[in-house]
Amino acid sequence: MSWLQLSIDTSEAEAPLLELVFERLGALSVTLGDAGDQPLLELPPDSQQLWNQTRVIALFEGDKDPKKLQHALTEALETAIVQRCCWERIEDRIWERVWLEHFKPMQFGQRLWICPEGQTVTQKNGVVIQLDPGLAFGTGTHPTTALCLEWLDGLDLNGKTIIDYGCGSGILAIAALKLGAESAIAIDHDPQALQASQDNAAKNGVSERITTLLPDEMSTMTAHILVANILAGPLIQLAPTLDALLQPGGAFALSGILAEQQAEVATSYQSFAHLSQPRQCDEWILIPGLKHL
Repeated sequence: MSWLQLSIDTSEAEAPLLELVFERLGALSVTLGDAGDQPLLELPPDSQQLWNQTRVIALFEGDKDPKKLQHALTEALETAIVQRCCWERIEDRIWERVWLEHFKPMQFGQRLWICPEGQTVTQKNGVVIQLDPGLAFGTGTHPTTALCLEWLDGLDLNGKTIIDYGCGSGILAIAALKLGAESAIAIDHDPQALQASQDNAAKNGVSERITTLLPDEMSTMTAHILVANILAGPLIQLAPTLDALLQPGGAFALSGILAEQQAEVATSYQSFAHLSQPRQCDEWILIPGLKHL
């Protein structure tokens, strides 16, 4: 089975109109994405802000007649807009396998590897995390996750308890457990993220040492190590909470921070911790620190 894909790069103001027109023409799906590499972070709830340059992609059934669609678009939209539309026929594929073709074993630090199922790592004494290739987040490919994995690989985690706040796929908690941590607490506000963490922990043989919790399920537990890979705004708001979760002298890493947000985040933690030199990958930074004794 094939699909007919229409894509157009447009303005933030024009995108909602195109989305509506494509839907009325029978599009199976309409996706709005970034056409200009502009990050949108920490939007208010229910915000509908789009990118200044937005790519609108509509997917139609393969048996649709492109000429008829083109004619319908011409009647609904200005000619200049229609002329910017790009058409492409896409053959159906096993998309998880396509993604897997590009996801190869990746090394972080000296010994930590993220490896898709069905592939192997040859490094002796390498610590390998098997990850579900169908999972679209928390794979280690994003700089914020990579920074956290490298930080964990450089720690002595033997016998320690770690909290992974904003766990997503659970990749950081699982990495810590496989690097020697005794137990991990994975916290996320999204129940689906907690389920993904549980599934990946089972896949890696560490499910008995990981606890998954919603934020309001936390009690008075504390940990030796804490990692929070979220965003600058939540990190600032959560500073008292994360302080309370970490034992005196405990190490922590804050990630999901753009370089220009470093000072504001650091200010929220300086009263109870010593902060080390930030680590940077692309425009993202990780702030490591030690809680005061």
